[in-house]
Amino acid sequence: MNHTQSKNPNIVFILADDQGPWALGAGGNHEILTPNLDRIAAEGMRFSSFFCVSPVCSPARASLLTGRIPSQHGIHDWIRAGNGGASGQEHTVDYLQGQRAYTEELAEHGYNCGLSGKWHLGDSYTPQKGFTHWYVHEKGGSSYYNAPMIRDGKLEIEPRYVTEAITDDALRFIDSHAGEDAPFYLSVHYTAPHSPWIDNHPKAFTDLYEDCTFETCPQEPLHPNFLVSSVGKGTVERTRECLIGYFAAVTAMDHHIGRILDRLEQHGIREETLVVFTSDNGFNCGHHGIWGKGNGTFPQNMYDTSVKVPFLASHPGRIPAGSVCDEMVSGYDFMPTLLEYAGIPYTHDSKLPGRSFAGLLLGEAAEASALEECVVVYDEYGPVRMARTKEWKYVHRYPYGPHELYNMANDPEERKNLIDNPVYKTQAEQMKDRLENWFVRYVDPAMDGIHEPVTGKGQLDLAGPAGRGKKAFADLE
Repeated sequence: MNHTQSKNPNIVFILADDQGPWALGAGGNHEILTPNLDRIAAEGMRFSSFFCVSPVCSPARASLLTGRIPSQHGIHDWIRAGNGGASGQEHTVDYLQGQRAYTEELAEHGYNCGLSGKWHLGDSYTPQKGFTHWYVHEKGGSSYYNAPMIRDGKLEIEPRYVTEAITDDALRFIDSHAGEDAPFYLSVHYTAPHSPWIDNHPKAFTDLYEDCTFETCPQEPLHPNFLVSSVGKGTVERTRECLIGYFAAVTAMDHHIGRILDRLEQHGIREETLVVFTSDNGFNCGHHGIWGKGNGTFPQNMYDTSVKVPFLASHPGRIPAGSVCDEMVSGYDFMPTLLEYAGIPYTHDSKLPGRSFAGLLLGEAAEASALEECVVVYDEYGPVRMARTKEWKYVHRYPYGPHELYNMANDPEERKNLIDNPVYKTQAEQMKDRLENWFVRYVDPAMDGIHEPVTGKGQLDLAGPAGRGKKAFADLE
């Protein structure tokens, strides 16, 4: 079904960095203050089972943008080198060269495309993928003050709180395009609530959590495979300060998201604008004894707290207000969904796994065939892969394991690994077959993550044959 309208909607796509699905008031967390995200949920739809494609930033972001899985686009870890710039590595790498992004489709159909915030997909100094407005973080992460930002190809050290600076730039983009006949697309990519958390956030927001008990983030015994280096030394010893900073980072971001919503209303274009909020990957703040995401452990983990993300979409008059969708969808479904929703002609590439869920956004019941296609979601992080149904999760680590099997219906917190239980041997084999058949169908052999030494410590260059002769991934330190 083609969900078009007489005028292409404006689109504001807001992307958080490391926000767990639990870190949202509308998602049931009574301790965290997110009134503006809750406002988006109340005015639109919240998805309770939205999964990132890989539980780490750069691969997940590339998949949102291109509709490809990491073993198709070749970014298998966070980009540690190739961003360019005097304050980091000097050389640049175009990690997505030749790969089509939905923003290019939008630009070719008349959209003015702007990016304010985090890029972290290589060569940060060069506007890419149809963006004509380009205000980005040089590397992808830093302290929240004195952040290295790129404007017009030049480095600016931003003395202000970077969440505010990103928002101010986004507001200027909205102001400059609100009165135009052509629609606009704006990506607002915050670095929040990524670390650092201590001594990095305005006192007005940290004070909100001085008396918080943080019962929504119980600190469990450390996971045996926990990597302290994934979030920095001292995190475990200063968990309360880190929790205050993490919650404050979310609430500060929420405050500035409110400014964006207000500006759309002031221009009288809120009803002409689709607003989407999500995160690149999930995050654990003590969950499972981990501080971090997929690379919070080695080998990498696929816990729901790492692979699930919040996802909100609001468009007054089109998306049913106050609705919740429990269908399982993935970041690789985002590109075809956004293009269909925007009324952009799009011919589905059979080599891409994603399917549009625009019908779900509009409150239509999912068709049986669509449900069959979407009943399983898949994730990968280098040689670690996951198949997830509503009832079961199977995790396979190439080549040697360990592997995992969870009954998500009876054990939603993934406490009991059933992989060695003979009662579930057939179930494990069926899930393994399903996982391998799916990846055989979609993997580009030149980009296959199971052949890459991905450590979670960062990607240094192109993967596969394109980077042959080069060290593509950082060693496990």
